[in-house]
Amino acid sequence: MKPDIQHLDDIKILVDKFYDRIQRDELLGPIFNGIIQDRWPEHLEKMYRFWQTVLLEEHTYYGSPFPPHAKMPINKTHFDHWIGLFSKTVDELYEGEKAEKAKWQGERMASMFQFKIAYYQENNFKPLT
Repeated sequence: MKPDIQHLDDIKILVDKFYDRIQRDELLGPIFNGIIQDRWPEHLEKMYRFWQTVLLEEHTYYGSPFPPHAKMPINKTHFDHWIGLFSKTVDELYEGEKAEKAKWQGERMASMFQFKIAYYQENNFKPLT
């Protein structure tokens, strides 16, 4: 039996493994690496705080997660792939209530981002940032 996500160290392990996959992924790697470039440590720190806030209810993330994604050249294919990699990473490392919540929150966030990005692209609107 695998442990559940309980501490910030668990989140760091999850985030590090997931984004290592993203960086090496044929579909998502070029997009993320092109945007983040040499700022990966800063991005990972932000992701630790985001997931710490969401999963551990320790409010350490302040900000709005959507604006940095608003102009990314991504669509449903990218989001489906992102969710697949994220869920696979969670399942390899953890099981339990927090692990299930992580997958659910990831899917929820991806659906919302996908909808909003498509709306801006289809209507040729500029997102508020």
